Amino acid sequence: MEHVSGGLNVTRSASTYSNNTYSSRQEELLSKVPQATAVFWIVKILATTVGETGGDALSMTLNLGYAVATLIFLAFFVITLTLQVRGDRYHPAIYWAVVVATTTVGTTMSDFLDRTAGLGYVASSALLLAAVLLILASWRAVAGRIEYQHIVRPRDEVFYWLTILVSNTLGTALGDFTATSLGLGFEHGSLVFAGLLAVVAIAWRVGKRIPVSVLFWAAYVLTRPLGATLGDTLTKPLAEGGLALERIPASLVILGTLAAVVVLQHWLGRGARDVATGSARYR
Repeated sequence: MEHVSGGLNVTRSASTYSNNTYSSRQEELLSKVPQATAVFWIVKILATTVGETGGDALSMTLNLGYAVATLIFLAFFVITLTLQVRGDRYHPAIYWAVVVATTTVGTTMSDFLDRTAGLGYVASSALLLAAVLLILASWRAVAGRIEYQHIVRPRDEVFYWLTILVSNTLGTALGDFTATSLGLGFEHGSLVFAGLLAVVAIAWRVGKRIPVSVLFWAAYVLTRPLGATLGDTLTKPLAEGGLALERIPASLVILGTLAAVVVLQHWLGRGARDVATGSARYR
């Protein structure tokens, strides 16, 4: 009887493990955001860079001003976010359209706060950093954890996109603060944020004490000022340390590269997703 009982326990354990694995895989398939792979971070940096050049293109090159440009990008954000929220799973084109919307509106909103409203880079950076920390703390208090890749519940989705919107606004202010207020320039500012991202990446790989969700959001915040300083490096005048590229053509090239990477990743991953979905369907 002991042997039979033990066998049943082993069977139950194996069954429980299998069910848990299946449940986890099913949740991943239903998640409305992509997995945090290397390609994810490449696309994110491209999105933040085009957010900087695109935002400046409307507000400066087309002379619409920060307030009008912010309203235009805010409308784009609302439209894309509505499509994202109504979707039942991850759709690459919609997801990255929302991210690009947050980076463009973040650029013009930050510039409005810094320059038009007169807060300055230091005050706006401190204010926006406090806002990001408050959102994450509220998320943890309400949901019991901070999520970053298994976004299924509407509550988590609200916190997720609110964090992204504010963090991308913060990133623009941090990038300008580093390049201008600290006098490091855009190129050196890019190196600073790239170095900080490298530290987070190392902690992600070898660290065991820092929650992965904290490292993810730290990296997410840091990619924004990296993209902002890279964008300014491309488009600012030579006298200011930039390469003096035109903002609209530069934005279109970066946006095209982003779209190509997303399409390629989706195409390469389609086979794996189809196999996983088929296995889940017939289980």
